[in-house]
Order: sequence, then structure tokens, then C-alpha cells
Amino acid sequence: MDKKYAAVAITRNGIKLALTLGEQLGGTEVFCYAKYSGELEELPGERRIFAEPLKELLPVLFRRYEALILFFSLGAAVRLAAPLLQDKKTDPAVIVIDERGEHVISMLSGHLGGANRLTLQIAGLLGSHPVITTASDVQGTFAADLLGHEFGWRPESFTHMKAVSAALVNGERVAFLQEHGECGWLHPGAALPEHVQLCGDMAEMRAASFSAAIVVTDRLLKAPEAAALPERTVVYRPRSLVLGLGCNRGTSAAELEAVVAETLAELGLSLLSVRNAATAGIKGDEAGLLALCAKHGWELALYPPEQLNTVPLDQPSEIVFKATGAYGVCEPAALLSSGAKDLLLPKKKSGNVTIAVARVIFDRGEANADV
Repeated sequence: MDKKYAAVAITRNGIKLALTLGEQLGGTEVFCYAKYSGELEELPGERRIFAEPLKELLPVLFRRYEALILFFSLGAAVRLAAPLLQDKKTDPAVIVIDERGEHVISMLSGHLGGANRLTLQIAGLLGSHPVITTASDVQGTFAADLLGHEFGWRPESFTHMKAVSAALVNGERVAFLQEHGECGWLHPGAALPEHVQLCGDMAEMRAASFSAAIVVTDRLLKAPEAAALPERTVVYRPRSLVLGLGCNRGTSAAELEAVVAETLAELGLSLLSVRNAATAGIKGDEAGLLALCAKHGWELALYPPEQLNTVPLDQPSEIVFKATGAYGVCEPAALLSSGAKDLLLPKKKSGNVTIAVARVIFDRGEANADV
């Protein structure tokens, strides 16, 4: 297993706790200060010994791990981490634990970096008291910058994220409109604040006065719609679209990407909402297709001809059948992968590429269902 977390301890008791945690929390690499490590050789657990000052070790770990778990004082942790901070979207989580293990403190990157979640996990393992100070967690509601994080939702922009978060925690009227995506975005135990109104559509949102808004959609909002939204608006892109793709052998990634971009723009859909691509199994080694998926982090769903042929087609192709064993590729692949019954876009041919687009069917149907 790749090591995701670095636990750093500089005292006898801290080393004991760090080794205990390393045995329980998968993906943890334990760093022990050399001065006291020799006295604790009999304790179980893998460890790395360091002798250099923390101000030399911490910058290296800061760049290498998803989270740092520091077994020393909060003040020392703040002073050491301060020169290393760059951006909340890229800084690792930093968690501080006192050497008696009484408190586990989420110090840095509580939301985007996952420090709050990890703090709760570690506190449970050590029998400690978790200390989390972010307002949304204290209030028991949802965090604007973590919405749909577990589903892979992505904000179109972070420009107004801080302002919308402030509106949420300060009790201002906030509109919430979800057109697409998973419905289970409100975590168990969290409550929807009374000042947040769920809207069924854009017309309902425009009819009322709101200080801020959150919109979850795979659609590109047109000028009249966008202009009607509050200035403080965050648009989230759910992973709700599947691209069915076919191509001639040797088609370049550049041509594939150009067709995808052009097609989604014509449909008024966001590239950020593409969940995956889908095609015939014989295309699993197509270099351009693999490069396109790798660039955007899309999985490539592959289907054998027997499975593709289970999907009824309006225009089955004998030419495609001779080449692939299936009467169609992009349309049935998109439908099979998405679970949809209908296509947003039937097969379109452009140069060496054929493309079809489908919207994913989620377990609870359309996302406007009650939360």
C-alpha cells in the first residue's frame, strides 16, 4: 500500500502513540526522532528514524504526503507549517495530537484536504477527543466547498466559494437548485439549515430573493439564466454524462478531444460533468482514446459485441458489424454505461470519430427528489 499519511513524533510518549496509530491506520508512515527511538525498539510497528531538525524534515513531508499527523504542540505545528502554506486546494491536511493522545486537532485543510474526516477517524482509533472548529461542522450542516466530494462533483470555479460559505454559516437566505447528479449529498447526521431553500427549477429560484445560490447541473448556463442568479453563486458539476465513442484505427487524441469539445458545446453541456467514456472492447488499445481518457481522468468502459448487440438500435450498421461484430458502438456503449433508456445525442459522425452522449441514471432517479 502506498503511504498517504506521515505521523511525526519527537517525544517518548509521542512515539508510542504514533507507532500505535501506524498499526491501526492504513497508509501511515511513522517518523520517530532518533534521540528517543533507541529506547523503544521493542515496540511493534515499522518506523523511519530521523535526526535532522523538524524545520528541515517538515517541508519534505509537506510535499510528499496527503496528511501530516504531528505528535507535538499546536503552537510548534503552526510555526513550522506557516512558511509552507500555498493554497487550500493543494496543501495537505495537518492534524495535531498532544503527546498523551487526549486531543486530536484538525489544524489545516479541514475540508478540501480531508483533515476533519481524518481527525474523526484517528480520534476513534485512539479513543481521543476530536477538535474541529470549521463552522459548518460545528453547526452540523453541509460545507459548500465539499459538496458532492465523495461523488466526484467539481465546482466550475472557486471565485465565489468563500462568499457562499459565509452566507451559509451566517444564516443568509441561500437557494439550492439541483438538476442532475446523486441525491445523497447531505451527509448522515447533517441537517439542511432553515435558511437554505431547495428550488425545483430556475424559475422558482428567480422568483424569490436570495443572498447566494448553489446550482448543481451539467448544463452550461446561458446568459439570461446566469444573469438572473445572485452574484454569489457556486455552480457544481456532477459526474453525470457518458460519452459513447467510436473511431477509426489510429485516430489522434487531438481529433477525439476536438469532437468531444465541439459536441458538448453544441449540446450546452459541461466537459467537467463527463463521468466516463464507453466503447467496444476491441478499442481498448486505441492510443488516442486512451490518451484522451488519461488526460481528463475518465475511465474507459469496454463492451464485447454480444453485449452491445443487446441494445436495440434505430439504424444498425452492417459496416460496423463487419468491423467489430456489433451493429453499433457509440450509441449502445453510452446507454449501457449510463443506465439510460434514451440518448441526449444519437450517433454523430465527425471525421474519424463517432460520438453519442447519455446522461447517467442514478439510484434515486432525477436529482430534484427530496433530500
